[in-house]
Amino acid sequence: MARETPATRALTAAGTAFALHAYDYDPDADSAGLQAAEALGELPARVLKTLMAEVDGRPVCAVVPSDRTVSMKRLAAAAGGKAAKMMAPTAAERLTGYKVGGISPFGQRRAVPTFVEAGVQSQPYVFVNGGQRGLQIRLDAAALIAALGATAADIAA
Repeated sequence: MARETPATRALTAAGTAFALHAYDYDPDADSAGLQAAEALGELPARVLKTLMAEVDGRPVCAVVPSDRTVSMKRLAAAAGGKAAKMMAPTAAERLTGYKVGGISPFGQRRAVPTFVEAGVQSQPYVFVNGGQRGLQIRLDAAALIAALGATAADIAA
């Protein structure tokens, strides 16, 4: 497994401290995020999933705990729009440059507005995908939001 990805390069360039954690990715798992949390021995609230969506036809990135879902209504409101929907997997892969199950909020091909569930700020640290299946990045929750230039918002259901 490569230890350098566009995500790790983006964090390094930003001067953000992080640690890499590899795990055995299960392509048959019902939830990649929950499977990662279990494999890492971490609380699902600390292992975040990165989801690509569209708000009024514009791409956005939503980052929420792996045991929660994104409220499309709340995401649309946070983005100043009227309606949100999940992006098709092939469109998400094309936009980000990552495979589904390995999409990181860092180092995407095209920068899009990013929204992080506000509740993650109460965690001492969080994990996000490192840019490939089976690779997670551990970092401080405040550093996650700052490095992404993300908006912390109540977007999880």
